[in-house]
Amino acid sequence: MLKKVDDEALVGDDNSSAQSGGAQISTLHPVNADRPALQGPEEAEPARKGPSFLSILGKGTLVLIQAVLMVAILAGSYWIAQRMVAAKPEPRKRPAFQTVYTVETVRPVARDRQPVFSAYGQTIAARSVDLRSLVSGEIVAVNPKLRSGAQVAQGETLVEIDEFEYRGALAEARANLQEAEARIVEAEAQIGLEQSKIISGQEQLELAQSDLARAESLRQSNTVTQQQIEARRLVVSQREQALAISRDTIKVQQARVEQLKATMGRFEWRVQQAERNLNSTVLKAPFAGVVRSSSAEIGRAITANDVVVSMYEAGSLEVTFTLTDAQYGRLQTSADGLIGRTVEIIWTVGGRDYAFAGMIDRTGAEITSNKGGVEVIARLDDITNGVTLRPGAFVELRVPDVVFANTFAVPDTAIYGTNTLYTIVDDKLVENRVEIAAFENEQILISEGLKPGDEVLVTRITEVSAGLNIRREGDPIPSRDASPANSQNAEAGQGRPSREEMQRILAANNMDIAAFRALPQGERRMLIRNWRQQNASDGEDAAAAAEAAE
Repeated sequence: MLKKVDDEALVGDDNSSAQSGGAQISTLHPVNADRPALQGPEEAEPARKGPSFLSILGKGTLVLIQAVLMVAILAGSYWIAQRMVAAKPEPRKRPAFQTVYTVETVRPVARDRQPVFSAYGQTIAARSVDLRSLVSGEIVAVNPKLRSGAQVAQGETLVEIDEFEYRGALAEARANLQEAEARIVEAEAQIGLEQSKIISGQEQLELAQSDLARAESLRQSNTVTQQQIEARRLVVSQREQALAISRDTIKVQQARVEQLKATMGRFEWRVQQAERNLNSTVLKAPFAGVVRSSSAEIGRAITANDVVVSMYEAGSLEVTFTLTDAQYGRLQTSADGLIGRTVEIIWTVGGRDYAFAGMIDRTGAEITSNKGGVEVIARLDDITNGVTLRPGAFVELRVPDVVFANTFAVPDTAIYGTNTLYTIVDDKLVENRVEIAAFENEQILISEGLKPGDEVLVTRITEVSAGLNIRREGDPIPSRDASPANSQNAEAGQGRPSREEMQRILAANNMDIAAFRALPQGERRMLIRNWRQQNASDGEDAAAAAEAAE
């Protein structure tokens, strides 16, 4: 009975707590405080084991409410974001434009051309010599002009060597020659004497023989004795012997003359050698030239074959240069040939170019692979043209090439790769494969791949390819806002002005683009709007005036 009353009291308290809010706790605690006194020990024990079902139900409801609130917040945020995106004003889209390249073009004309190509070479002396001493001795005199770079005349004395020994050698050689000549004269005189002896001996022999013959004829008549005949025979024998000795003496003297003549020839050569050595003591310039170097000094002792002076002929220079195999082949097989072809030689010195005339004289003795072509030598006709050209100068040669018939000349910037250029058809690039005939300075001669009237691209474009849009320099620049929509807006006084329209607006307001951009956006729009309205009214007035005039 007490438990029931307590429950009812608890229910009543709950009802009253629903009405009075926070008063529930104050009324509930006194009742609960009295309940342990009314219950037994066995009934109070289960109430202390865990939370009640109502408290568990309250926690689950709270979690559920929190989850619902989170989902609702996320859903509401998403809905608001979508509404904001939908309500955002759509930006004005810029029209897409294709890239257009501003380029330079040429229209080459086909005709016969003889290009002039450039080659580079070095000047050399056409004639040079190292003067060596032919004799030994001490230098006693030196020409004061014997210095590097000085010019000397032909036959001018350069160096003199002590000639004492060589004059003595010449005198000795001449004395030996004169002695040989005297011996020859002596031998020839001896030969003449023996020839006279032979004549007289022949006469005496004939007389002795006649006397012997008479004696033998008288012996038959016993007029003479046998002893007398033997005596006459002895005389004949002596005469014959003397005659033979004279003849042998003549032969000996003739042989001696031949020996003396041979000796005299040797003596004459020694005289000539002595004279030459004497003349060689004076070293003279073999031609008019320029001294390269000299080692001659007074008092210096030199030996034969020592180089005393090195010089080259003044006014005689050549240029050695190299032609490629292709150039050499064209010139060598052409109608004019290679040898005798005139060339122009350019020497750049002091910031100026000096031109000299020349002619190809010959080709090199052999082809060397390290030069990458064929060596050619050109002769200069005159080395003085404002300045005097010297050996060792680096020069440029301008050589006329063969005549190429019906070729097109284009700048070298038109060629891409090795044989590709681009022509322009309907403001677009078209790729062409061409054949290059030759090069001339900054021009390239095309023999095949072009036809008359073709417009060739000469501006270098990094990303060049067929189909690119181009605009020639000097053509009107298309407006970037020249789309149909912008054109309609411009006619209606709206939209961004074109570049031409902007230039007219700036001119009408007497300002530049920097001053215009410095204005606030509202003032800029006002200037554009006023200018368009003014132009529209001017156009209407002009139209009305035209109608009235009609």
